[in-house]
Amino acid sequence: MKSEKRISQRRRSRISLKFGKFMKYICSGEQLKAVDEMVPSSESIGTKDCSASDYSSKAGEVVKHPDIGNIEEAEWSLRETSSLNYEEARALLGRIEYQKGNIEAALHVFEGIDIAAATPKMKIALALANRKGERHKRRSQNLSSPPMSVHAISLLLEAIFLKAKCLQGLGRFKEAAQSCKVILDIVESSFAEGFPENLGADCKLQETLNRAVELLPELWKLADAPRETIMSYRRALLPCWNLDAETTAKLQKEFAIFLLYCGGDLSSLAKQIEELLPGIINRKERYRILALCYYGAGEDLVALNLLRKLLSGSEDPKCLPALLIASKICGEYPDLAEEGATFASRALECLGDGCDQMESIANCLLGISLSAQSKVAITDFDRATRQAKALQALVSAARSTNMRDLSILYRLSLEYAEQRKLNAAHYYAKMLLKLEGGSNLKGWLLMARILSAQKRYEDAETILNAALDQTGKWEQGELLRTKAKVQLVQGQLKGAVETYTHLLAALQVQTKTFSSDKRFYKGSANHARSLELEVWLDLAFIYINLSQWHDAEICLSKSEAISSYSASKCHATGVLYEKKGLYKDAIKAFRSALNIDPAHVPSLISTAVVLRQLSDQSNAVIRSFLMAALRLDGMNSSAWYNLGLFYKSQGTQSSKLEAAECFEAAASLEETAPVEPFR
Repeated sequence: MKSEKRISQRRRSRISLKFGKFMKYICSGEQLKAVDEMVPSSESIGTKDCSASDYSSKAGEVVKHPDIGNIEEAEWSLRETSSLNYEEARALLGRIEYQKGNIEAALHVFEGIDIAAATPKMKIALALANRKGERHKRRSQNLSSPPMSVHAISLLLEAIFLKAKCLQGLGRFKEAAQSCKVILDIVESSFAEGFPENLGADCKLQETLNRAVELLPELWKLADAPRETIMSYRRALLPCWNLDAETTAKLQKEFAIFLLYCGGDLSSLAKQIEELLPGIINRKERYRILALCYYGAGEDLVALNLLRKLLSGSEDPKCLPALLIASKICGEYPDLAEEGATFASRALECLGDGCDQMESIANCLLGISLSAQSKVAITDFDRATRQAKALQALVSAARSTNMRDLSILYRLSLEYAEQRKLNAAHYYAKMLLKLEGGSNLKGWLLMARILSAQKRYEDAETILNAALDQTGKWEQGELLRTKAKVQLVQGQLKGAVETYTHLLAALQVQTKTFSSDKRFYKGSANHARSLELEVWLDLAFIYINLSQWHDAEICLSKSEAISSYSASKCHATGVLYEKKGLYKDAIKAFRSALNIDPAHVPSLISTAVVLRQLSDQSNAVIRSFLMAALRLDGMNSSAWYNLGLFYKSQGTQSSKLEAAECFEAAASLEETAPVEPFR
C-alpha cells in the first residue's frame, strides 16, 4: 500500500513538473517548438488519436489509433490565440495522459480545470459563433468578438468528456454522469433553436457532443439510477443535438430495451406495441411482450388477462414462461390462488424430466398459491389439506436446489412460521441467514419474529441489534419498530419509547431528504410516510393502555396529519373512545375504518366487542363480525378469545362447549404469536 502511494505521488509530481514546463513553453515565444519537443516524434500527440470519437464507451477502456491531425490541431490553436490559457493547456496535457492510459493522472489534470468559471464564456462564445454564421447568410452588421474561439471550446468540452471517461474507468459512475451532463447543459443553453449543422465541423465539436449524448444514459445505468437514465434517453432523443440517423436509431433501440428490462415506463411501451398494425408482430409474441410490459408496470390483472389469452387452447397452452408468470400473479391475490395453483401444476406437467431449476420455480409458485388458498378455506379440513400440500411443494422446491435458493428458503421458513411450526421455521431461517451472510433485511426480520413467537425475546433483540449494525440507516425502520415491540412485551416501556423516538427522528430526516431530492422515488417516500404513520399509532396505543389520553390524542393528531384516510388510524381512534367509555363514538370510528377497508380485522373484532358492551344488537350481528374476522385471519388469537366470550355469554350447554374450544384455540395461538405478523 505504501509503495503504491509513493508511485502515485511520483506520478503526480511528474505531471506537475511536465505541466509547469508546458505552461512555461507555451507562454514564451517558442510555443510550436515546445509542443514538438515535449514528446518524441515516434510517440508524439500527432501519432495518437486524441479525439473523443476514439474512446470507447466501455468502463475504463482506452483505444489507441494513429491520427496525424492532432499536432496540427494544437498548432492551429496556438497560432490562433498566440498562447494557450491555463484551462486549455490542462485540457491538452490531460488528453495526452489519457491517451497513454494514465487514467488517474489524466483525471488529476482535468480536475484542475475550472469548468464553472469557463462555462459562461463558452456559452457566450457559442451563441456569438452561431449569430456570426447567421450574419454571413444575412450580411448584417458586425458582432462583438467572442471571449474564446470555437476551437478552444471544443478542446474544453472534450476535456470534460474525457474527465467523465476517467471517472467511469475508476467506477465513479455518478460523478462521471454529472460531468458528462455539463456538456449537454452548455450546448443546450447556448442554442435556443438547436445545434447548428456546420458549427462543429472543423473542430470536432459535433463529434464530442454526439459521444456525450450517447454516453450519459450509459453512465446513469451504471450508477443504478433508472429515473435519470430514462430522462437522459428522452433528452438525447430531442432534435436539438443534430444527431445523425444512425446514432438516433441506436439510442431509440437502447431506450426501448432499457424500458423493457428495467421496469420503467413500460405502460408507454405497451401502448406503442398496441398501436402497431396487425401482422408486424406475431400474435403470440404480442401477447407475451404486452403481458411482460404490463406486469413490469404494476398492472398485474391486465397482464394476467393477456396471459390467459396466450395460454388458451387455440394459442400456446404449454408456454412455460407464461404459465410461471401467470401463477406468480395469481399467488399474490387470495381470490385467484386456485387459478395460480392450476397454472403451476400445468407448468410442472410441461416440464416432465426437464430442468431442475425450472421445476423448483414451479414448485415454489405452487406452494405459494396453495398457501394463499389455505387462508380463504371454509372448512378446517380444507385449510389443513392445502397447508400440507403447500409445505410439500415448497420442500420439493428447496430440495431440487440443494437448499441453496434464498427466495425458496425464505418462503419455506415463512410458511412453517405461519403454520406455527416454529422449530422448522427457525431451522430454515437460520440456514437462510447463513447463506445470505446477513445481507437481506427480510431474513433478519423473519428470524427475529420467529424468536419472538418462541418467546425468546432476548435472542430476538440480539438478532435485531446485529441486523442494525449491518444495515444502512435508511433501511433500519422495520428493524427498529420490531425492536420496540420486543422491548414492550418484556416490559421495557422506557426503552421502547426511546427506540420509537429514534425511529421517528430518522424517518423525518428521511422524508425531508425524499421531498428535496428528486433522485429518490415516490415509492420510497411513501414507504417512509407509511412507516411513520404506523409508529405514531403504536405510540398512541401505548398511551391508551397507560390511560394517558392527552398524549394518545397528540399521537393520533400526528397520524391524522400524515393520512386521514387510514383504517388503522380510525381503529386507533375508536379504541381510545372505547377505553374512555364512549362506545357510540367508538362504533362510529370502527365503521369509518371498515368503510375504508372492509377487511380490516382489528376493526371487525373491536366492533363486535363494543356491540356486546352496548347490548343493543342481536347476537347474530355480533357473531357475524367475529366470524368475518376469522375468515380473514384464522390465526388471530383475539378473534378466537372474543368468540369464546360470546359463546360463554349464551349460557347454554352447547355454547359452553364451543366457548371452551375457542378459548383453547386462543390460548394455543397466543403462545406462538409473534410481536408482529411474520409476513
